[in-house]
Amino acid sequence: MLKGIGDLTNLVKEAGKLKERMEALQEQLGERVVEASSGGGMVTVRANCRQEIISVKIEKDVVDSGDTRMLEDLVTAACNVALSRSRETAREELAKLTGGLNINLPGLT
Repeated sequence: MLKGIGDLTNLVKEAGKLKERMEALQEQLGERVVEASSGGGMVTVRANCRQEIISVKIEKDVVDSGDTRMLEDLVTAACNVALSRSRETAREELAKLTGGLNINLPGLT
């Protein structure tokens, strides 16, 4: 019977360690940056792996064209690709940490 309690104690300790590593991973993901562009580089978006857009760069030519609908589409496309890359990078890092366990970080679903 005591062996079962020892196993439970070890499980609780390991869960605490995993929680600490998950918190550290979330911090690291805030520092990891991915980039995506659309329109042949006319719009470039940078995002971190916590699903935050960091910057948007728009080439002068696309602004000067006056085609706001096209610009909106380019920004939307680049943002979507950047966020998708960011989610995938975060999932890969999480899988490394958890050994493939199906655990999700908030915002990655």
